[in-house]
Amino acid sequence: MPLRIERDPLGEHAVPADAYYGIQTARAVENFSISGLRAPAHLITATILIKKAAAEANVSLKRLDARVGAVIVRAADEILAGAFRDQFVVDIYQAGAGTSHNMNANEVLANRAAEMLGGARGEYTLVHPNDDVNMGQSTNDVYPSATRLALLLGNGDLVAAARALATALDDKARTFDGVLKVGRTHLQDAVPMTLGQEFGGYAACIDRGADDVERASYQLRELNLGATAVGTGLNAGDDYTRLAIENLRRFTGLELMPPANRFRVTQSMGDVLAYSGAMRRLAVELSKIASDLRLLSMGPRAGLSEIALPAVQPGSSIMPGKVNPSIPEMVNQVCFQVIGCDVTICTAAEAGQLELNVMMPVIAWNALHAAMILREAMRALKSRCVDGIESDAARCRELLDRSTAAATALNPYIGYAKTAEVAKESVRSGKPIRQIVLERGLLDAATLDRVLSVEGLTLPGIAGQERTVPGIGGRQEKPS
Repeated sequence: MPLRIERDPLGEHAVPADAYYGIQTARAVENFSISGLRAPAHLITATILIKKAAAEANVSLKRLDARVGAVIVRAADEILAGAFRDQFVVDIYQAGAGTSHNMNANEVLANRAAEMLGGARGEYTLVHPNDDVNMGQSTNDVYPSATRLALLLGNGDLVAAARALATALDDKARTFDGVLKVGRTHLQDAVPMTLGQEFGGYAACIDRGADDVERASYQLRELNLGATAVGTGLNAGDDYTRLAIENLRRFTGLELMPPANRFRVTQSMGDVLAYSGAMRRLAVELSKIASDLRLLSMGPRAGLSEIALPAVQPGSSIMPGKVNPSIPEMVNQVCFQVIGCDVTICTAAEAGQLELNVMMPVIAWNALHAAMILREAMRALKSRCVDGIESDAARCRELLDRSTAAATALNPYIGYAKTAEVAKESVRSGKPIRQIVLERGLLDAATLDRVLSVEGLTLPGIAGQERTVPGIGGRQEKPS
């Protein structure tokens, strides 16, 4: 392909003639041909927003020529509108701290801005990547700020996906509130409950996970822009920091702020780790629910088959008519990956040394990748599975009636030991609990009718005594 020659402190290097990136990006492409993975879209957007905010701040402070600042802003707006995204070509596995990513952005903006002024790509006499686009900045404040901002840009959609899934589960909880079934612990029969209570618990689990993600996002609002290399603010200053962050607040509508301690935010990726930990918690809750849906739908003849999941694709290449729980299986795999991303982030966050964590690129990619796949998995689970789940009330009642689940309600009346004997006899002989209790003369028929009323067994309190608590689990008021 046609090439141009550029020069940097290491010497000359060829760059594709039509590329908007420059020599440092070309070196990075050559050095880091590792995965074929590129910067996530939100990370590019966040980085360009920072460059735009910096240019406007530097013009306001009269450090940057107004005409140069204006074309940098125009070039940034083009990228924010979707142009030149193919020019961000550095592999996610790159030199520490994200210098190559930062310079990729600087060079693309510089070359496009110079072109607007009539210059040629690669000249850098009209607009320079370091002197103009990177003015008042260091990779060490740009990259962590971009990581935080990128996560914040996607946070609303992630939380919304979780809330929508929780609402769908809550709707099913209300639909299934009258479906009596046996609850299970240790995969063994436990006590009666309703399918609505089970799904209400699922809804509350996802809601609480979303709460964690939302709370963790607040820590990301501190941006160390202006901290420059180690946190001292050399070549930037408080006025620059204030203006740059004010600009970002205006661009994004997010409640961004300077950090209480610039050195902490420059040294540590702990806030990103906390956000990843919240996503891990949400993924764990989600994966458990997906596994439960697979168990509850197993069958349809030789398993539990208490619920039916929507059929989304044939389940076997050899067994005609087989339908698998495909969406929950996908969700499980996504959640395992999110947990793996969190392990990488944890290890990389711990690897920070002295004034900087150089492992930021792998932290950023894993956090953003986890957020994206978790969001999409929840959307798919809601729309392609939960919304279409149906219950088999007859099957639920059949399994309940065959179990010894109701025996636990006898504890307050005849004691644990006698209740255990009754349950064991029921399992051995196949006789109903009620029949055995009557045969042994442990309770009279009228009392048994009250105590063993299955509907009453799903409520708090002592079975057989009047209670008015609703049985649905559902979403609950959060503690203050």
